[in-house]
Amino acid sequence: MLQAASLCALAGIRHAFFTRDGGVSDGVYASLNGGVGSHDLPAKVAENRARMAASLGVDRERLITAHQIHSPDVVTAEKPWAVEARPRADAIVTKVAGLAVAVTTADCGPILFADEQARVVGAAHAGWRGAFAGVIEATIAAMERCGAERSRIVAALGPLIRQANYEVGPEFIARFAAADEANERFFRLSGRAGHALFDLAGYIGARLAGAGLRRIEDIGHCTYADARNFFSYRRSVHRGEKDYGRHVNAIALAE
Repeated sequence: MLQAASLCALAGIRHAFFTRDGGVSDGVYASLNGGVGSHDLPAKVAENRARMAASLGVDRERLITAHQIHSPDVVTAEKPWAVEARPRADAIVTKVAGLAVAVTTADCGPILFADEQARVVGAAHAGWRGAFAGVIEATIAAMERCGAERSRIVAALGPLIRQANYEVGPEFIARFAAADEANERFFRLSGRAGHALFDLAGYIGARLAGAGLRRIEDIGHCTYADARNFFSYRRSVHRGEKDYGRHVNAIALAE
């Protein structure tokens, strides 16, 4: 697993950006696939998630994720829920100790948040749709309702697809330009007419800073470029693979 130095420096906070290593899955899912929505064997996904929970110091049923829909929707967790009952949302916040809130990714941006003093944590799934729609700002607002203060919140961005491997078409570019002319800085020309390379990490960072956060860390790593360590939806499409694994990115308050 990977960790952010900024979160490691906080007392009573456990977190991880899990890579694809250390699990029991095989084939395109090798090996630490945490995606309950994948076509991997459910028993293998369950074992993988149990291993992740153990590394975070929580019981397996206390590592929770949502049914992600690329939305700005956030839920506040007060107790664990069953996998089959997970809510439809793209971020989870909690102030309950021993409850690991997590998001799954395979190119989108995972963001882990923490207010050490208020003891509030959160996890957001920020693909371009969710980030564009406001999931970052909604997550911060939900944390504030739990007692956090944005001046204290630390945010860490984990592995995601980087600009060199994220080509988008003219409709995508037009959507961002129409929303804000300043968004042009997140695009650079690609080799195809009308297309460009999108800087998702830069866009997420700008949204975090625009929301008033000043303690922001990007741990780097490109999911597309590093097949040894990361799953990638876009890479799987380009390779014609039948499916792809999902990473779990989690944060918890120590009990």
